[in-house]
Amino acid sequence: MVNFDFKNPTRIVFGKGTIPQAGSLVKEHGGSKVLLHYGGGSIKKSGVYDTVVKSLTQAGIDFVELGGVQPNPRLALVKEGIKLCREKNVDFILAVGGGSVIDSAKAIGVGTPYDGDVWDFYLATAVPQKNIPVATVLTISAAGSEMSNSSVITNDDGKFKRFLDCPQNYPVFSILDPETTYSLPAYQVGCGITDMFVHAFERYFTTVKNVDLTDRLCEAIMKAIINNAKRLMNNLQDYDAAAEIMWCGSLAHNNLAGTGRIGDFASHMIEHELSGFNDVAHGAGLAIVVPAWMKYTYKHDIPRFVQFAVRIFGVEENFHNPEETALRGIEALSEFFSSVGMPKTLKEIGIEEKDFAAIAKKIRKFDAANDTTGNFLPLKSADVEKILQLAK
Repeated sequence: MVNFDFKNPTRIVFGKGTIPQAGSLVKEHGGSKVLLHYGGGSIKKSGVYDTVVKSLTQAGIDFVELGGVQPNPRLALVKEGIKLCREKNVDFILAVGGGSVIDSAKAIGVGTPYDGDVWDFYLATAVPQKNIPVATVLTISAAGSEMSNSSVITNDDGKFKRFLDCPQNYPVFSILDPETTYSLPAYQVGCGITDMFVHAFERYFTTVKNVDLTDRLCEAIMKAIINNAKRLMNNLQDYDAAAEIMWCGSLAHNNLAGTGRIGDFASHMIEHELSGFNDVAHGAGLAIVVPAWMKYTYKHDIPRFVQFAVRIFGVEENFHNPEETALRGIEALSEFFSSVGMPKTLKEIGIEEKDFAAIAKKIRKFDAANDTTGNFLPLKSADVEKILQLAK
């Protein structure tokens, strides 16, 4: 186990009927002029918007609105939000939606008090020093952004998708009501299930030894997702399954399961460029990339892949041929993704072989000195291109 410094300051208010607390919670956390940030019309159709507005009004909280957040949230809208916050003297941001809305709100939060271009933070040429506080009302179980320090933004100028991890990105509170997910399309639910599974999966694949406790935490999250995914996909209004899945999404990305270990997020970095390239849903892209990453890297640590296959999917261990067990685990994961409606190949999402080299070269590098991404097996652009070949 490696040294770590863990702190997660986000307050979680969980369960059915909790959204009317939004206004009083904003007031309790010092908000007086709020930016209400959301996506399309789904929160208005579901009634969540009316509930939030009523709670803000009853708490005497003044607010301005900015809707229009798209999946793979755009830098242009972030800059619009920054301008609005400055003009209206906003001192608090309430994001109502899924990961894209929350990520956009976080970007607005760090960008408003900054004198430069907020994109500087996502290029890692500047570091946020302060922000406008952000809170969330979660309506999609997926990204875990409601309890993480991460934000991912897409810049249409060059089709770059980049992340920012910083302490200022932690929401001060998040309201999680599983009933808000009842109206989501099955495909969107499947994308969310895939995303949260991969968050735990990427923490699981580490080269750090003696991490049994966090191995088991990651395994518990992944197994709970698998066990409840079937129930939820069969009945999108199964409250108990929806609640389990929603809490799994938060725990998969609040980094408790990542303490003491060094995870590998190369699959996320590869997928970011896929969705930046053609706007594919993040979970769908991950369902294609992850099995290909596994096929490319499994020989680096076959025992870790065997452990994954046996503990997560119950694959019978072949003691005479560990590689066969590892490969069966990869196939079991691919089939799980298919069971929640995800694609298997890049061809299915419209990405062709001629695009592979350009996509591979755009990957954000974790280690700039060595020009690599990922920690389990550091990957250069040529490696990424080979992974894309396995996914075609």
